[in-house]
Amino acid sequence: MSDTILNVKNITKFFPIMGGVIRHKIGEVKAVNNVSFNIKKGDIIGIVGESGCGKTTIARLILRLIEPTGGEVIFQGQNILSFSKSEMRKMRKKMQMIFQDPYSSFDPRFTVFESLSEIFVIQKVKNVNIKEEVFRLLKIVGLKPEHSDYYPYELSGGQKQRIAIARAIALNPELIILDEPSSALDVSVQSQILNLLQDIQHKFDLTYLFISHNLSVVNYFCNEIMVMYLGKIVERASCEDLFQLSLHPYTKALISSIFVPDPDKRLTIAPLEGDVPSPINLPSGCVFHTRCKFTSKICCEEEPELTNATQSHYVACHHFQKIRETVKT
Repeated sequence: MSDTILNVKNITKFFPIMGGVIRHKIGEVKAVNNVSFNIKKGDIIGIVGESGCGKTTIARLILRLIEPTGGEVIFQGQNILSFSKSEMRKMRKKMQMIFQDPYSSFDPRFTVFESLSEIFVIQKVKNVNIKEEVFRLLKIVGLKPEHSDYYPYELSGGQKQRIAIARAIALNPELIILDEPSSALDVSVQSQILNLLQDIQHKFDLTYLFISHNLSVVNYFCNEIMVMYLGKIVERASCEDLFQLSLHPYTKALISSIFVPDPDKRLTIAPLEGDVPSPINLPSGCVFHTRCKFTSKICCEEEPELTNATQSHYVACHHFQKIRETVKT
């Protein structure tokens, strides 16, 4: 039996742009463009990239919070894009998401107890003492039973995110998508939340898809990293491989931008020039060629495929492929 829990195949999401006197489609935003990857059970996979590269859109597509333009999402051997609303509601017991902003994750009119107990009511969970379950969840995330009587405005950002984590694990899911779960928090609280998530992952044998723009956090938290640029995955490797030998020019630029307090250890790679192209009008060929110093004719004409550089290191770059061919000859 395969240990792959999630298989995303050629997933695509184009958002239509409407305009004109008679509202009609005049263009489209190519947020996610033909992306494929898989995740094995128990893994913690990170997705990094600049704002607007499509990270959060992928997360929402996987959970069908938005519908894709094309592609497949295979979860535990089933294509969930073919599910009805009732089937998808049942499947969401196994797939959960923790959002970036803990302040907007809850109904301000509900107490913590009401927010957590609502899960069991909506999913029609029977033979369970809801009060005991809520107290158990609060204990797991490091809060006390009395916090169940609080309203969201009475909680700190870190406490709200702990409640969001409790809500996500309430029905014993197998996959949790973490959409920058610590970026809206104070630095001192970020480490607490990340450590809590790691403890919960080990305790319940969970699989995480961790979305962030912070490579340092992803390197600390994840086993493997996927680098996105303009709706495409341009490199995928283990954290160790990616930081020791990044192959794509965009990945090199991201790593060189990480702040290092020791001046002697800082990288001296030149920063990227130019602006990120518009997802409404993507450049031909490699989407990164307008900002890459290694651009050649093939980069402007042909889109590179994500291919094996080593056994577990993948890169989509014509420049790297040229280097590899030169070494072989």
